[in-house]
Amino acid sequence: MGLQYLHTMVRVSNLDESLDFYCNKLGMQEHSRTESEKGRFTLVMLCAPDDKANADAQRAPLLELTYNWDPEDYQGGRNFGHLAFRVDNIYETCQSLMHQGVTINRPPRDGYMAFIRSPDGISIELLQRGEKLAVEEPWGSMPNTGSW
Repeated sequence: MGLQYLHTMVRVSNLDESLDFYCNKLGMQEHSRTESEKGRFTLVMLCAPDDKANADAQRAPLLELTYNWDPEDYQGGRNFGHLAFRVDNIYETCQSLMHQGVTINRPPRDGYMAFIRSPDGISIELLQRGEKLAVEEPWGSMPNTGSW
């Protein structure tokens, strides 16, 4: 049996705010967009830059942002689990996100793993590419903030 991972869908309450977070702050790229007047929703498919070739060829792996035009109250982002992304340098990534106003909920104290949250409360795990980096300050002693 063949199996291929295609995408993860998350519902977002503010499309502009979510695109700012996922694209401008986290570094993903918009792959495609579908608007349905009849269904009253917008679907925006995003890909990580390193996955663009696969996304173009196979439409996978992608992150689907679903924006329903009629307001709904989405809660329980933590119940969803989390999205995970590999990054070239966990410290530089976290520092860049902090400079952009993103809270690092679980700092990369171990030089390998951190957690942040999207504007809709979706937990996002960031993992260091390759081996763990040497423990550095301020990360090594930075406390957790909130939950992830």
